Amino acid sequence: MEGAGVTQFGEPFKSRYIDVPNEPLFAFGFGMSYTTFAYRNLVVETPEIAPDGELLVTVEVANTGSRAGSEIAQLYVHDLVASVTRPVRELKAFQRVALDAGESRTLRFAVPAESLGFTGPDMRRRVEPGAFALWVGPSSAEGLEGAFAVR
Repeated sequence: MEGAGVTQFGEPFKSRYIDVPNEPLFAFGFGMSYTTFAYRNLVVETPEIAPDGELLVTVEVANTGSRAGSEIAQLYVHDLVASVTRPVRELKAFQRVALDAGESRTLRFAVPAESLGFTGPDMRRRVEPGAFALWVGPSSAEGLEGAFAVR
């Protein structure tokens, strides 16, 4: 069945161009700047949260370039053991930070557990227990990786 995102061989999203990569040209959140930034010291302050709790994450963002600049730090999560297939990376929080050359700042993200939920097959909203992966970085394609669990 061609034309509906599935090829005649049943492989979803197969490219017929063998000399061209099948990834987007720019990742979600990609942006250009006159300076460079580095992410370091990712700390998951709450490695285990309750379904009505809050995920707390800190990360240090440093301007490693020679000019002042502004960066948008983005936090993505992935539910590793959900009862239904979940997106590979979901944007859950972001913060803009303006830094002078050589300056660094620690950012703190607070993500309510209810935002980790989804609508199940029975059309009810739920936050399921299990393991999650998280990333904090400048786009959906790069960043520091951590983990946490909902109990």
